[in-house]
Amino acid sequence: MVVTWLCLTFGVAVGSAILPLVSIELFVLGLVTQQPTISCWWIGAAVASGQVLGKLVYFFAARGSLHLPAFLKRKEKPAKQSSPFRLKWKARLEAVRDRCHRHPHWMFGTHALSSVVGLPPFMFTTVLAGLAGMSTALFVATGTIGRFARFTMLAASPALMAGWVH
Repeated sequence: MVVTWLCLTFGVAVGSAILPLVSIELFVLGLVTQQPTISCWWIGAAVASGQVLGKLVYFFAARGSLHLPAFLKRKEKPAKQSSPFRLKWKARLEAVRDRCHRHPHWMFGTHALSSVVGLPPFMFTTVLAGLAGMSTALFVATGTIGRFARFTMLAASPALMAGWVH
C-alpha cells in the first residue's frame, strides 16, 4: 500500500512540475495527515524526483535541446512596429539573457535557494538555468537535493506540530 501511495505522489509531483496549477504542497500535507505511517523521507524522495523530472521539460526547452510541437508554439505574426514599452522590456530580457550566458555559475546558488525556499519561483529559475547553459548534472543535483529538503520538511511538519502541541 505504501508503494502505491509513493507512486501516486511521484505522479502528482511530475504533473505539478509540468502544470503549476496542481499544488504538490497541498497533496503532501493531505497525504501525511491521511497516511501517517509513510516515512517523510520516502515522501521527500518521491516528490523531489518527480519535480525534477517534470522540470527537465522546461529546462531542455529553454536550453533549445527540446523542440516543442507546433501546436504549443506561437503563430508568427507579421512584423509591425513595436511600442516603446515593448522595446524596453525586450532590451531588459536580452540583458538578463546575456548576463546569464556570461555568468552561468550564478545560477547554482539561485537555483539551489529556489529549490528549497521557492523564492525566486522554482519554475523561473528552471527556465533561467536552461537559458544560462547550466549543466544538466548540476541542474538535477541542486534541484533534487533542494526539493528533497523542502518536501521532507513539509512532510514532517504535521508530526512536528502535533508533538509540540501535546
